[in-house]
Amino acid sequence: MSGGRRSNDRADRTPIEDADVCIVGAGPAGALIAHRLAAVGHEVVVLEAGPRFDPEARIEQMEDALRPAHGRPDVWGMGGERDAYTSSGDRHYPLNHTRVKGVGGSTLHWQGMVMRLHERDFAVASQDGVAADWPIEYDDLRPYYAEAETALGIAGASDNPFEPPREQPHPMAAFEPSHSDSIFAEACEALGITTHSVPNARNSEPYDDRSACVGYGTCQPVCPSGAKYDATSHVEKAEAAGARVVDRVPVQRLEHDDAGEAVTAAVYATPDGETYRQEAREFVLAAGGVETPRLLLLSDSPQYPDGLANSSGLVGRYFHEHLFAGTSGVIDRETRQHHVGFNTTESHQFYDEPAAGTGQGIPAAEADADDLGPIKLEFRNYGGPSPVGLALSDGGWGEALRERVADAYGNHLTVGALVEQTPRRENRVALDPSITDDHGNPVPEIHWDLDDRTRRTLRRANAIQEGILEELDAEITWQIGPENTGPAFHHMGTTRMGADPEESVVDGRGRTHDLANLWLAGSSVFPTGGAMNPTLSIAALALRAADHVAEKL
Repeated sequence: MSGGRRSNDRADRTPIEDADVCIVGAGPAGALIAHRLAAVGHEVVVLEAGPRFDPEARIEQMEDALRPAHGRPDVWGMGGERDAYTSSGDRHYPLNHTRVKGVGGSTLHWQGMVMRLHERDFAVASQDGVAADWPIEYDDLRPYYAEAETALGIAGASDNPFEPPREQPHPMAAFEPSHSDSIFAEACEALGITTHSVPNARNSEPYDDRSACVGYGTCQPVCPSGAKYDATSHVEKAEAAGARVVDRVPVQRLEHDDAGEAVTAAVYATPDGETYRQEAREFVLAAGGVETPRLLLLSDSPQYPDGLANSSGLVGRYFHEHLFAGTSGVIDRETRQHHVGFNTTESHQFYDEPAAGTGQGIPAAEADADDLGPIKLEFRNYGGPSPVGLALSDGGWGEALRERVADAYGNHLTVGALVEQTPRRENRVALDPSITDDHGNPVPEIHWDLDDRTRRTLRRANAIQEGILEELDAEITWQIGPENTGPAFHHMGTTRMGADPEESVVDGRGRTHDLANLWLAGSSVFPTGGAMNPTLSIAALALRAADHVAEKL
């Protein structure tokens, strides 16, 4: 499967002259920054390693996603020598499972849930004695969160009593709760758990020249209707404002001046085998939490023998994720699973106080109650097998299929959760010189382990989930906890921000401590990740960084 590519091999991929800004990566951070800077008259060029994708091919991609023969990486053309990697540590990290290299980046396949981090997330070290504080506070990002919600187009009810202060309602009305949410609501009310809507970056009504959601239900890995936001929207806006976006030009390394104080060029390869140097006044790396540190490590020099901007030794270090906890069961009533392809109800009640009980059925945590990370509960309306999946898997057709669907579908419930992983120096993105990519560069090596605090938080999430399902007299059928958990594929922390150059890679604005014209954007700058899906924070930080770049220009 080609992933619906529409790249033009004859496109002009030569450098432009007099560029103000060169951005590496056309995902959400790079696209937002490109649009912001181009809109005020700056000469912007964006270099993207992957192809452009044809939006007309998304129906075909959806069909492939539904077929058991196609894995999720196939839908967006991931894999092979270009995307090779290795994994070490106690747990294998399946890097390519939800990665997309191409114009639009990770938003081409994401689930689309968008929440603000809490105030506590910016000061975990001060409050909990773990990890590191951010060099900025929630109030520094608060206006940019509002701008990001408008830019992406967020549907939400602004009804979350646990979220930090906001200045205005969400741009669109929230989606109606799913049928299974009404079942969960009964149990949660009995247990003293407050529920609320989920902010979604998908249109509940026409918005920004995109249609309202029509309910295909394949939000991951592809939205055929375009109702879910993806970064191609801001790529198009940036191009309309004069930016140049060049696809299929993987940057091989960054070059700097003799003093080692400023980047002078991004060296990139083209599909026809040529290599070019794109010069600019300012450079922004927005290539994700894995490729951003990898490019810095590949850009070593006599002044930076351990990698560019790596005087701290922390480029690639403190890789962290969100971990999934889940408990599923069956009940003796209809749940209409898979009726909606995304979450419509959550609870952040156990986010700031994960150890707290409700007094109505969920007891307080007992052991190590003061050493837990935040928990974001998700009431999933797509737990259990889907009727399409049953039909396309082995097991017969006609009457046999009808009986199998009747037996296996329609009464499953799943309570999920994201929990914070404590960032640790040992978890990292490094280079593996034993394996090279299609341009002869060492591939990324992901070293990923779990710590005891994260395991305790996963167990606490499971206990809350069990209480909810037991209230519904559910028969629990499976559980994902500390021993079999997996990542949410949110790559964070590998070039973290901080006030101390010895303990961080970039400052609070996103500019590297070592080079005056090199900026990093994306979740790689997160010192901690909380338990919230990161894209809204990525967008807010990108808009803020764009303002700082504009001030410098």
